[in-house]
Amino acid sequence: MASAARLASSAGRGIVAAAVLGSSLALLDGTVVNVALPHIGEEFSADLDALQWTVNGYTLTLAAVVLLGGALGDRFGRRRVFLIGVVWFGITSMLCGFATGSVELVVARCLQGIGAGLLTPGSLAIIQASIKEGDRASAIGAWSGLGGVAAAAGPLLGGWLVDAVNWRLVFFINAPLVVACVFATLRWVPETRDETRSGRFDIAGGALAVVFLGGVTYALVQYEPLVPALVAAGIGLAAGIALLVVERYAAAPVLPPRMFANRQFSAINAVTFFVYAGLGGVLFFLVMQLQVVSGYDALQAGLSMLPFTLLMLVFSARAGRLGQRIGPRLPLTVGPAMVAAGVLALVGVGAVAPYWTHVLPGVLLLSVGMTITVAPLTAGVLAATDVANAGVASGVNNAIARAANLLAVAALPLAVGLTGMAYTDPVAFTSGYRLAIMLCAGMFVVGALISLLWVRNPAHASANPPATHTQCSPNSPQLDPGTGE
Repeated sequence: MASAARLASSAGRGIVAAAVLGSSLALLDGTVVNVALPHIGEEFSADLDALQWTVNGYTLTLAAVVLLGGALGDRFGRRRVFLIGVVWFGITSMLCGFATGSVELVVARCLQGIGAGLLTPGSLAIIQASIKEGDRASAIGAWSGLGGVAAAAGPLLGGWLVDAVNWRLVFFINAPLVVACVFATLRWVPETRDETRSGRFDIAGGALAVVFLGGVTYALVQYEPLVPALVAAGIGLAAGIALLVVERYAAAPVLPPRMFANRQFSAINAVTFFVYAGLGGVLFFLVMQLQVVSGYDALQAGLSMLPFTLLMLVFSARAGRLGQRIGPRLPLTVGPAMVAAGVLALVGVGAVAPYWTHVLPGVLLLSVGMTITVAPLTAGVLAATDVANAGVASGVNNAIARAANLLAVAALPLAVGLTGMAYTDPVAFTSGYRLAIMLCAGMFVVGALISLLWVRNPAHASANPPATHTQCSPNSPQLDPGTGE
């Protein structure tokens, strides 16, 4: 394995740049499509179910494959699997752009999610394995912040592309990013792997994860007619139970039960679920509400999230260092609670919604809260495992985040009574939007409470960390004065 690089070196900056470019591809396409949904629906005469699947098809395969992607990278080389995912993502992005109907687009989005699932865990594992321990907190902060910028910039970029050219450009724009990512990876990223990994892959676990998520999602989105929906739900739930059983006995499980024996790992992943479920719901509904009801065009709707982009860009690395000094408990309690307050401030967005008074205050609170949350959450998950399992830990955390997003976008329209072409009716959509936004705020509150009650700070987390380094057991946090990991 190549020696780790300092963040301040050209190699260190190149490693982070490659990781950020890769993760940004997946994050960008997780949000950039939201602002284009009304235009896609208009061109293809698609109902709300088809628009949900345009989002969920991508998230479904990403959430399922990301579990296997982390294990593949740890076994065969993180750089190699990362590159395969990036190239796959680029090819399938072109398929999305050339789609001639909603079914073709959904299939292409499902294929695109496979590429995202391969590259996503590798992007973070590359940093964990290739950057010196003393610089990892700052590197992860930069990765989280710039990745968050990509997610938040999605609606802005998408709005501009949709208004200036066509919604298809939101997929074609990936081509230059893919080229830049491949170049940076080949130029600066060393190959790393877990040399102790051997034996068979947990193909059964990966397949059961797909069936579980797919069955439940289908039942939530295509709940009429009722009988097929109930059958899909039953198959999905049975696969979920089987997944838990299979993972207990698999030699190299994609969802390792032993990791969840660590209370810190389990608690932070629970926070991840509720935070990203809430965020996925807000981004889906707010951008639609601004266009369908408030009269914003696609660019204006995208610009509404600009504060999110700016705050994540400027302050995420600082938030990572703060979490390093004080531990993850306070940021993961205060951050989601602040986001919940911001989301509640957006409930009143309706037919008359001047940006400065009705939208900006809520977006600012949401943005500050997410900036406080994201870097400590990511670093906390990795701190609860060892470097050898970085890819698996990252894969599990990413799978939980994407599954949360998937289930939120699938379940919320059903929960608030939005079906069919309701998204074209401002009155009906506003009623559903307000209830959905309140439910999203509740998810953030649950995340804050979980952190308050169950997340704990490492014993060494303080403004003056100790000067020694101790390596704990694989299921314990790594005690490192430089990173707080």
